[in-house]
Amino acid sequence: MTTTAPIELARVRYLIDDVAAAVEFYTTHLGFTVDFDASPAFAAVVRGPLQLLLAGPKSSAARPMPDGATPEPGGWNRLQLVVDDIAAEATRLRAAGVTFRNDIVDGPGGQQVLLEDPSGNFVELFQPAPRPTAR
Repeated sequence: MTTTAPIELARVRYLIDDVAAAVEFYTTHLGFTVDFDASPAFAAVVRGPLQLLLAGPKSSAARPMPDGATPEPGGWNRLQLVVDDIAAEATRLRAAGVTFRNDIVDGPGGQQVLLEDPSGNFVELFQPAPRPTAR
């Protein structure tokens, strides 16, 4: 397989309602930077090795399928951002008015919480559990 990307990036596409609002959300609250902006149809933002493709209603990704189904934002798929202090991040984002779907939950691998971007797509903040030290 050949790639046309100048650098190696993991890419995730989110369908969104408003490209400008999505760019503002991801750059203001979650540490992304603008990589490419073709508003109002499409933009790409980057954080580390992740390129998040923000496809608006006028983008090619939003065209109806042959069966008539129309792609739309939302759903339970999500990208996960690892954080050092999930409680502090949740507090900071709540103070900025970001919408959360739940409170922080503990699991065997760590803690997680779901927030929503302006189109209702989920972003998971995840703080890994401490690893046991070698004996």
